[in-house]
Amino acid sequence: MADPQSNAPLRADAGTPTSGVIHVRTRLTADFTVISNALAQRRGSAVTIGVAAYIASLPDGSRVSIAALCEHFTEGEILISRALGELETAGYLERRRERLPTGQIRTRTYFYDVPGGHPPPQAGPPKPPAADVAPPLAAPITEPAPAPAPSEEPPRLSDADPRAVTVLTSLRRVDSRLVLSEREAVRLAPAVTRWLAAGVAPAQITALLTARLPDRFLTRPARILAFRLRETPLPAPPPPIIERTAVLPFHTCDGCERAFRAPEPGHCRDCRRRGALLPAAA
Repeated sequence: MADPQSNAPLRADAGTPTSGVIHVRTRLTADFTVISNALAQRRGSAVTIGVAAYIASLPDGSRVSIAALCEHFTEGEILISRALGELETAGYLERRRERLPTGQIRTRTYFYDVPGGHPPPQAGPPKPPAADVAPPLAAPITEPAPAPAPSEEPPRLSDADPRAVTVLTSLRRVDSRLVLSEREAVRLAPAVTRWLAAGVAPAQITALLTARLPDRFLTRPARILAFRLRETPLPAPPPPIIERTAVLPFHTCDGCERAFRAPEPGHCRDCRRRGALLPAAA
């Protein structure tokens, strides 16, 4: 006699949940990142958590600017900038302007696994071991520092297209938050000039730049305007050519003195028809 068979599913192991996610754990020994549950389970935007996890997985010295993050993610500048702002507000990210030994000012970004941490002290140039340092026999010869290269003169507002500058400065009349500095206006003016050359009217450019703006800006207004001006519109199609037929002048009929149109004076159409129907003279 054959063994009885059943289509019922196998009984789950004791302790296994009957609904929800069931984790299949794999012990990783390399190429993994530790993230706190407070960050991974943070309520809010999924983009913010994704950006935080990506930054946490990068080695020290990696570029985490908005442009660098936009090259990795499919989200645009506005969402990436908003995610960085949320992380900075929550204490996971800190951006500091520090002076390098060369005198240049750079922005350093610190990312904390737990909010409220402190960045390590800025390390100076490495010093050689004491055993390898020999007493100097003579005074060291110091070479004069090279003269700094002349910096290029930044573009001025007077060099920008005045039509584009007029469009940019008039944006604050529509939205009082759209206040631009001189440097920002100079940087945005070429994009506005390309829109004007493509046939977009100034009023239409103003409408496109000020429509559906967020209630709260998490970045400078110039960045939002630059994001909207990035895609240059196609030039407007040429107006259709309408062929006009020549209009014949008016003449007075020699027979009935009625006005009619014809290339030359003579009889109107009715008089010509009557003349064709009359019998020929005997």
